[in-house]
Amino acid sequence: MRNLLAFPDESRVWIYQANRPFDDADIASANQDIEEFCSQWTSHNRELRAIGGIMHDLFVVLVVDETKASTSGCSIDKSVAFVKYMEQKYKRRLLDRDQIAYLDDQEHIHTIPLQKLKDAVHQGEIEMDTKVFNNLVANRKDYIGGWVTPLGESWMKRFA
Repeated sequence: MRNLLAFPDESRVWIYQANRPFDDADIASANQDIEEFCSQWTSHNRELRAIGGIMHDLFVVLVVDETKASTSGCSIDKSVAFVKYMEQKYKRRLLDRDQIAYLDDQEHIHTIPLQKLKDAVHQGEIEMDTKVFNNLVANRKDYIGGWVTPLGESWMKRFA
């Protein structure tokens, strides 16, 4: 994502995980859709300073600098409507929070239903130090420093 470092640490972050990776052709188009949405995103008729993009071929990430204009219920509704549009256009589920993503030893991303996490840990497929994607990070600082974190240090550990 271009210009993320120019955003303050307190900038709000929303992460939507797709049920399957975007292919190369879809990534270019989706990034263009996201850029267009971010450039027109408003809150109470005030332009939001926002960026976004497809990360790791699997995640739609939206970031808003709230130092100039804060998001509101209406602006968040606009973003959810946009994500629903993306679901339809690219035939992916983005609002399903029942899947988690993790990295294997070769840094490849895999997904698993949250309800199968305990079995995966028991079978040794996933360990407490396995890196997982914490899609619930709320701001830029946590996104940079804690989006990818060991399972044992994440909210998901209670399901392991």
